[in-house]
Amino acid sequence: MTVTAPTVRIVDDDRSFLTATSRLLRASGFAVQAFASASEFLAQRDADAPGCVVADVRMPGMNGLDLQSALARTRNPLPLLFLTGHGDIPSTVRAMRGGAVDFLEKRASKERLLDAVKRALARDAQEREERAQQRELLSRFDALSKRELEVLSHVVQGRLNKQIAADLGIHERTVKLHRTAITTKLGVQSVAELTRLTDEAGIFTASAPTFP
Repeated sequence: MTVTAPTVRIVDDDRSFLTATSRLLRASGFAVQAFASASEFLAQRDADAPGCVVADVRMPGMNGLDLQSALARTRNPLPLLFLTGHGDIPSTVRAMRGGAVDFLEKRASKERLLDAVKRALARDAQEREERAQQRELLSRFDALSKRELEVLSHVVQGRLNKQIAADLGIHERTVKLHRTAITTKLGVQSVAELTRLTDEAGIFTASAPTFP
C-alpha cells in the first residue's frame, strides 16, 4: 500500500509571502503545496491526503475562518493554523474555538512557525488514527442484523433475557441465540464490554436505539 507523506498546504493571496513561506517550510524538510485562495485549495484538495493547512485570515472571497468552517464539515478535516498580518481578538477567539492549532502573526519567528506546523501534523496523525479506529468499530456493528441490534439495545440497558423476549415478542431461547451471535460478531464476552463498545461507537442514544 502506498503511503502518502503528510503535506503542509499554505493558503494565502499574498504571492510573495506564499512563495517565501513555501521555501522556508521546504527547506525545513516539509512537503508543501501552495494555493493563492481558499477556493483553489478546496477545489484541488485530496480529501484522504494527510497533512495540515497554514492559512491567512483575510483573503478575497472565502477568508481563512470560512475555510476553517468548510474543512470542519469534511470527513477528514485537516488541522489548521493561522498566519496573519491582521490579527484581532474576535478573529483569534473564533479561530481557537473552531479548533485552530495556533494563531500567529506573519512576523512570528521561524521557530514558532515550525513548532506550530509540527503540532498540526502530529494532531492530524492522531485524529486520523482515531477516525480509522472508529470506522473499524462501526464496521463490526454493521455485521449485526436489525433484530440483533434491537436485542443489543436491551442488553446494554441491563434487561434480562425473559424481559427482552417479552418486550420484543420472541422466545427467550431466541434472545439467547441473538446474544451469542452479537458477542461473537463484536468479539466481546461480557455485558460490560458490550456497553463500553456501544458507547464508543455511539450506536444508541440515551433514550432509544439508533440503527445504522
